[in-house]
Amino acid sequence: MRRWRLPRPLSAAAARELSPFGPLFSQVLYNRGLGTLGEARAFLAADERLLSDPLLMPDAPLAVDRVLGAVAANELIAVFADFDADGVTSAVLLSEGIRRLGGRATPYIPQRQSEGYGLNAPALERLRAEGATLVVTADCGVTGVGEVEVARELGLDVIVTDHHSPLPALPRALAVVDPKRSDSSYVFKELAGVGVVFRLLQAIFEAAGLEASAADDMLDLVALGTVADVVPLVSENRYLVKRGLALLNEARRPGVRELMAQAGLQPGHVGTEDIVFKLAPRLNAAGRLDQAQVSYDLLSSSGGERARKLAARAESWNRERQRLTAAAYEHARATVDAGEDDVLLFAADESYHPGVVGIVAGRLTDELYRPAVVACIGPDGCRGSARSIPEFDITAALQECAPLLTRFGGHARAAGFQAPAGNVPELEQRLRALAREQIGGLDLARELAIDAEVGLDSLGWDAYAQLQTLGPHGEGNPAPAFLSRRVRVQEARLVGGGGEHVRLKLHDGALTWPAIGFELGPRFREVDSHVDVVYRLGVDNWNRERLLELEVVDFAPAGS
Repeated sequence: MRRWRLPRPLSAAAARELSPFGPLFSQVLYNRGLGTLGEARAFLAADERLLSDPLLMPDAPLAVDRVLGAVAANELIAVFADFDADGVTSAVLLSEGIRRLGGRATPYIPQRQSEGYGLNAPALERLRAEGATLVVTADCGVTGVGEVEVARELGLDVIVTDHHSPLPALPRALAVVDPKRSDSSYVFKELAGVGVVFRLLQAIFEAAGLEASAADDMLDLVALGTVADVVPLVSENRYLVKRGLALLNEARRPGVRELMAQAGLQPGHVGTEDIVFKLAPRLNAAGRLDQAQVSYDLLSSSGGERARKLAARAESWNRERQRLTAAAYEHARATVDAGEDDVLLFAADESYHPGVVGIVAGRLTDELYRPAVVACIGPDGCRGSARSIPEFDITAALQECAPLLTRFGGHARAAGFQAPAGNVPELEQRLRALAREQIGGLDLARELAIDAEVGLDSLGWDAYAQLQTLGPHGEGNPAPAFLSRRVRVQEARLVGGGGEHVRLKLHDGALTWPAIGFELGPRFREVDSHVDVVYRLGVDNWNRERLLELEVVDFAPAGS
C-alpha cells in the first residue's frame, strides 16, 4: 500500500476557465497544471503550440553552421552515441538526417564492457584515422571534459548534443547543445537525447532551405527513444511522442516490424507501455550484453532476411539479459536485506554483469522506495548504476564524491559511474552519509496521486472517451486514477497462472463493476467486505465484446 495523495480542489478561476470540459475532467486537467482554457486545449491537441524555437537551445546556431559547413565540404561526420535505446535512436536519426542533406556520416557506439559510457580517447583516435573531422555526440558528451580536449588535440571539432546534467565546467567543444545548461534560455528542459537531436536537425534542415517538417517521418525514432528513456511526457515530449507513436504504429521501418513481431506486438496497437516493457528492453539488450551497433543496424535496416536475423539476435540477448538480471537482483536484494536499515541501498559484487546493474538498481528503488546503487567489480575497476527517488538527487551526490570516481554522469533520478575498485567502500560510506544527511529524517513512502474522489456511478463510456484524450501516458502524465470509498466487494478470486492477479466485482449501491488488480495477488488476504479502492478506467476486450472495467492500483479496508 502506498501513501495516497488527494488533489488540490479546483480553484474558482480554473473552474470557470475549464467549465466547458465538465467538473470531473476539469479537475483532472487542473491536476496536470492546466488552469486555463488555452493551456488545456494546447495540451489536448498536442500540436506545434507546445514547441519552442530550436535555435534557442544553447549553441544551436553554432552547431547548425558547422554541420552544414561539413556537409558542403564533404567532410566525414562521426556520430558518437550512447549504447541505450535513446542513444541508438539518436544515432540513426542524426545519421539519416545528415545523409539526406548529402553529407557523409559514420556512426560510432562504444562497447559497454570494454569502453564504458561516453567519449573515449581510443575511439576518437580511430575515428580521426578513418578521416573524420567532425564528431557530433548523441545522448552523451556533456561530462566528457577531458575527452573533448583529446579530440581537440587530434584536430577533431566536437559538437555535443546531450540532455544529461552538465558538470560545473562544460567541455570546450565547438558547441554544447544541452537544454539543461544553467545558461540555457530554452524553456523545456526535459527532452530526451533523441529529442535534442531531432530539434537540432529541424533547425539544420530549415537553415539548408528545407521545411522543418522534412524530418517528421523520423518521429517514430523520437517516440521510441523518448519513451524508452522515461522522461516526462509533457510539453514538447508530449507533441513528439504523440505524433511519433502514430508513425511507429505504421511500422514503416522493416527493423521495427521485425522487432514488434519478436515482442508479439501488432502494428496499429502499440502504446507507450509496449515501448517501455517490450520494445526498449530488446533494443537495449544488445548494448547491455554485446554491441549496440546491432540495434542501430536493425533500426536502419532496409528489410529482408537481415532484419529478421538482427531482430532474432536482439530477442536472444534479451532472454539472456532477463536471466542475468534475475540472478543479480536475487543476490542484491539479499545483500540489502542483510545490511543496515539505511536510507540508501548499496550492493557491489564481482558476479554482477555490468549490463544489468542499472535494471537491478531500478527494481530495488521501485520495490523499497530508496536510492539504490548497484555496481559490478572487475579487474579494471568498478562500474555502477544508481537510481533514485524525487527526494534525493543522485547525480548531485556523485558530484560530492567526484574525487573517488573516474567518471560519472546522469540525471537527478538516474546516473552511472566508474571508479577504482579500491574506492568502493569509501564511496558507499560517503553516499550513505549524504543520504542520511539529506533524507534521513523523512518518512519515505511512494505517493499515489489521485485525480478525484468519485462514486462508481459517475463513470462510463463518455468519461472513458474524454479521459483517452489525455494520452499518451507515461512519466509526468500518468493515466488518471480515481478513489471510491466504502465499496462493497461482491466477489474476489485469484487469477493468472500463479495467482498473481486479483479479479473483483465491486458494488457501490448503484452499480456493479468488474475489476482487475494486476500483481495484487500477494495482497489477496487483505481484501475485506468493504474497501476504499484506487483505480484507473480501462477496457476488457472479451469474447469480441468491449467492456469497461476498473484497473485496481491500490486498496485498503474501508475507512483505514
